[in-house]
Amino acid sequence: MPFARHLMSRLSLLAVLAAGLGSTAAFAADPNLARNLAATCANCHGTDGHAQPGAMDVLAGQDKGMLLQKLNGFRDGSRPATIMHQIAKGYTPEQLDLITTYLAAQKREGK
Repeated sequence: MPFARHLMSRLSLLAVLAAGLGSTAAFAADPNLARNLAATCANCHGTDGHAQPGAMDVLAGQDKGMLLQKLNGFRDGSRPATIMHQIAKGYTPEQLDLITTYLAAQKREGK
């Protein structure tokens, strides 16, 4: 039964994280969580928020509050977008906090 106990322990941890623990607790459980969540932005905004010039908004090094305000605007529909409404609604407020903290901490290219 050690395998079953180990499996239940892992499933319990996943359930707790999925339930939306605070960003500090979630980050403590996985120090790469913020980076991994922000990686989903790479398809359009480039790796670590370094978009190609003229393609999409550069997210790296932007003000965290501004990034969070934009994402919340996408979530509540007050900010116009094509697909960002759907993407932003897929994250908890804690996850958006982790993503914006990570992207704001990235150095802007050329600076």
